[in-house]
Amino acid sequence: MNLEQLNFHHLFYFWRVAKIGHLTRAAQELHTSQSAVSAQIRQLEDRFGDALFVREGRRLVLTDTGQLVLSYAENIFGLGQEMLGRLQGRSQGVTRLRVGSVATMSRNYQENWIRPLLLDPSMVLTLESGLLDGLLARLVQHQLDVVLANETVPVDPDRPLHCRFLGSQSISLVGPAGKWKALSLRVPEDLDTVDVALPGPRHALRAQFDALCVSAGVTPRLRAEVDDMAMLRLIARDSGWLTVLPDVVVQDELRSGSLVRVGQAPQLQERFYAITTPHRHRTEVLERMLVCSPEDSDESGVEIHAGN
Repeated sequence: MNLEQLNFHHLFYFWRVAKIGHLTRAAQELHTSQSAVSAQIRQLEDRFGDALFVREGRRLVLTDTGQLVLSYAENIFGLGQEMLGRLQGRSQGVTRLRVGSVATMSRNYQENWIRPLLLDPSMVLTLESGLLDGLLARLVQHQLDVVLANETVPVDPDRPLHCRFLGSQSISLVGPAGKWKALSLRVPEDLDTVDVALPGPRHALRAQFDALCVSAGVTPRLRAEVDDMAMLRLIARDSGWLTVLPDVVVQDELRSGSLVRVGQAPQLQERFYAITTPHRHRTEVLERMLVCSPEDSDESGVEIHAGN
């Protein structure tokens, strides 16, 4: 049997009977006869070569094969209902939101942004990480609903995108509390020859920090450069070096006192953006989130149009 031989009409009848658990009530819902529903389910069983139901007294009970088929039918028809809701501009049942996030963004920031989704029992969240170009390609193909990024999108007339500024946050130089005192250094003036761990060259923060040091004629001793913010957080905690990080990345360590802010520079800021396509089929929950920013952000609300 191949996909072309699968009768989705028969599969739909099976799905309704399995969900309702009663042949007669399912036939009434489907506005057809009980015998017609039975006949279509039997044809489906013949195609699969296995029984989907067994009778136990007056009850229909799913077989192991029936349980497996039901799990797939739930996805098929659940997504169908969701698709119709999106096309008709309304939410119905479970809403799926597909979020892409650039790999260099802090996991804590992502969690802060998606927290409303975690509290909503009607939401199914898909969260992907990767390079910005790859995520934007999936966004344009409608395989993602929104991309979170810490840089703006280059203007491209052939790829119109909306880039909404969600907010910004301060960047700190942090170090272990046992070795460093809070706000004891000027940034960047006191960093010459000091051991530091920095975000990797692809991170937007790195260019800001390097430019700040060059303008002050200061050369810190680079000990590590790391793209992944979670790994940079571990280095900040365990190495003894000073580390340039967004506060949100080490928010737990700062609260517990295991790390301290050794210095800050107002010129160092990480900015966050939500990138979407201009198509009209968006979910209501995403629209609400695009006008709100996490508690840690300092500013929010500016929309930039990249492209036409």
